[in-house]
Amino acid sequence: MNQRQIEPASQAGLAARSTAIAVLAQVLDRHIPLDDAFATAVTENLPGKTASRDRAFARALVTTALRRLGQIDDALSRFMEKPLPRKAGPTRHILRLGLAEILFLDTKPHATVHCAVALAAQDSMARHYKALVNAVLRRATQTKTEIVAPQDAPRLNTPDWLWDGWCTAYDQAIVRAIAQVHLTEPCLDLTVADPNKRQEWADKLEAVILPTGTLRRRLGGLVDELPGFAEGAWWVQDAAAALPATFLGDVRDRTIIDLCAAPGGKTAQLAAAGAHVIAIDRSKARHAVMRQNIDRLGLEVQLILDDAATWQAPELASHVLLDAPCTATGTIRRHPDLPYLKKPQDVAALARQQKRLLGHAAELLAPGGLLVFCTCSLDPAEGPDIITTFLDQHKAYERLPLTPQDVSGCAEFITHDGDLRTLPCHWPDSGGLDGFYAARLVRVH
Repeated sequence: MNQRQIEPASQAGLAARSTAIAVLAQVLDRHIPLDDAFATAVTENLPGKTASRDRAFARALVTTALRRLGQIDDALSRFMEKPLPRKAGPTRHILRLGLAEILFLDTKPHATVHCAVALAAQDSMARHYKALVNAVLRRATQTKTEIVAPQDAPRLNTPDWLWDGWCTAYDQAIVRAIAQVHLTEPCLDLTVADPNKRQEWADKLEAVILPTGTLRRRLGGLVDELPGFAEGAWWVQDAAAALPATFLGDVRDRTIIDLCAAPGGKTAQLAAAGAHVIAIDRSKARHAVMRQNIDRLGLEVQLILDDAATWQAPELASHVLLDAPCTATGTIRRHPDLPYLKKPQDVAALARQQKRLLGHAAELLAPGGLLVFCTCSLDPAEGPDIITTFLDQHKAYERLPLTPQDVSGCAEFITHDGDLRTLPCHWPDSGGLDGFYAARLVRVH
């Protein structure tokens, strides 16, 4: 069982738990991304003078509830003879978070029950169910082991549409391994701007250097307070996400077109390697984040706010990178809200968008040039299927297969077609990876 010892600094922790309830409701009821919901709720409920420990506790509550939502709701169904009515208001979320604490977090049960009942009493709708909240959570405290032990955690915590889709694409043992990884919190992965200083920063950050060169830190702490952040010595980037940009080879003094570039991790990689990067993204908010990141890193990049599907380059490029929008199901370990924000029909809609983007990206490539297409989805419809269709319809382009040398000797990342496919269950002993797909194409004429 994945337990964490995190408790709020405040005596009762009501503010942290109240914040968690608000965030969980925003994510599950209004489908607002976790990061956005948390930022708003913290501003309203946990102002700047509040100890960062309270904010960390609130986030731990929500992420645990999202990672274990299937198990939590399964437990609730055993304790309650019928579902809560709509008039119960936030009662269900109060119970969910209370069970997240009791079953999966190492907090004091009496504090959990006390705060949950107090929060129910404060709400005009939930106050009528405070006795139920008290009874359910006390019973859970007494039967904790009996509840969790028989549960099929990987299956229960994966929505049907994701599980069924993955079982079509992968062996069930792999699907189970992926779902199991999603129950654990990821490490912090960092890309160092100067490869010659990896060991120096690994020592300063108490991190290890992965085979691919990424630094991995298991310890906690606020990212912007870590050594090297302010001076732009590194940036946050999953080890798998750092691979596609390297498939373009030596880019020093080359002009690279980076499509759908925000928030700029791959852009930074290319610029730090000496390339002149033209980075295009159509989202004003994401473009602003990319500008902030690039400025912090002290890199020179030409940033353009425009639609990557229609933007026209002044001349054909020798290198193009397209990190296409996708369902991002390969990043659930980092974003446990994703299964509840996305829906099955999103796959087809995004695949159509990827097809358009790839077609336009190919038009920007000069003969003999390289194009890398990548997504962070686990669904073949958002990766290999796009490439297969494209190559069938565009005979001027060919796949340039990856070799073990392209992935630092990690041959298990290469598919039979010569593409990249990382899975969350890769490197389990080191903390896993994001799920990524990438293909490298060359324009032959």
